[in-house]
Amino acid sequence: MHFHSPWVLLLLLLIPVILFVKRFRYKTGAIRFSSTLHAEKTGKSLRQRLAILPLALRVAALVFLIIALARPQTGREEVRDISKGIAIEMVVDRSGSMGAEMEYKGKTVNRLEVVKEMFLDFVMGNGADLPGRVNDLIGMIAFARYPDTVCPLTLAHGALPLFVKNTQIVTQKAEDGTAIGDALALAAARLKTAESTLEKQHGKTDDSYQIKSKIIILLSDGQNNAGKRTPMEAAELAKQWGIKVYTIAIGDGGAMASIRTPFGVYKVPSVSEVDTDTLKSIAETTGGFFREADSAESLAAVYKEIDQLEKTHIESVRYIDYTENFLPFALAGLMFLAAEICLSNTLFRKIP
Repeated sequence: MHFHSPWVLLLLLLIPVILFVKRFRYKTGAIRFSSTLHAEKTGKSLRQRLAILPLALRVAALVFLIIALARPQTGREEVRDISKGIAIEMVVDRSGSMGAEMEYKGKTVNRLEVVKEMFLDFVMGNGADLPGRVNDLIGMIAFARYPDTVCPLTLAHGALPLFVKNTQIVTQKAEDGTAIGDALALAAARLKTAESTLEKQHGKTDDSYQIKSKIIILLSDGQNNAGKRTPMEAAELAKQWGIKVYTIAIGDGGAMASIRTPFGVYKVPSVSEVDTDTLKSIAETTGGFFREADSAESLAAVYKEIDQLEKTHIESVRYIDYTENFLPFALAGLMFLAAEICLSNTLFRKIP
């Protein structure tokens, strides 16, 4: 435990001074008697023996109130050693075509669910061949006709699973589409301002937060058919800002999707054509690479490859979470003060 304002504790030194002044400078009323011999033989009553109690309560009240004013605190310090790190924006397609099915851990699920699970393994670690990216800034953008920031760039990865799991395939036809260019441009803009994002999070403005390596992982199973920017215009922006883009084409042309009808669930062919030429061009323009993943295993292999990327230095960040503990001291002080006032006006009341 420590005190937020320890200098306030100097007020405790005034208590002995006050008691000294009270004892030798101020005298209570007295009545003269010719002799007190017989009175002394009678002994002291309980009230007389406890006469010092109000003063003791007042001193205790002062002590506890002064301690409360000094604001005692307890803190749990957490040090995260971030020796190296990169800023990563994951850009995920959530258009209707991502509803095509894939095999994952013995189950048949849609492509988006596989992508989300593999991304969380990549960031959080899977306890095997993916150790996790605990030292990296991670953000996520999902897109269909319009791109949305699912999770801003952050070092606090604890909230990431909730954001990712709430990302679903679009259900409204008006929202369906594949705006690769707009999504890529938004991700590049987020990475361009990554340093200022860190400054806002930690309240520092020096160059300790300079990030020398920024990448985008772009994953799609279609071709650009919506948005204001073309994929290559966005790629030029990323190149201008020194951002590498690693592109992944997910799925294949023979995938199936499950359709629920009043008569049951039917499997129909999923119509999606991946624009591999554009994805390749994006990667080549920005200095990244292009890979195809037609299964969960091949997607995992791509993430393993990306996991070997060179990391750069950020800094060590120290967090201290303080808890205020002044309230018990303040309440105790007020209780002692109330007891002193009550006794001084009843049992220990003096006249005059």
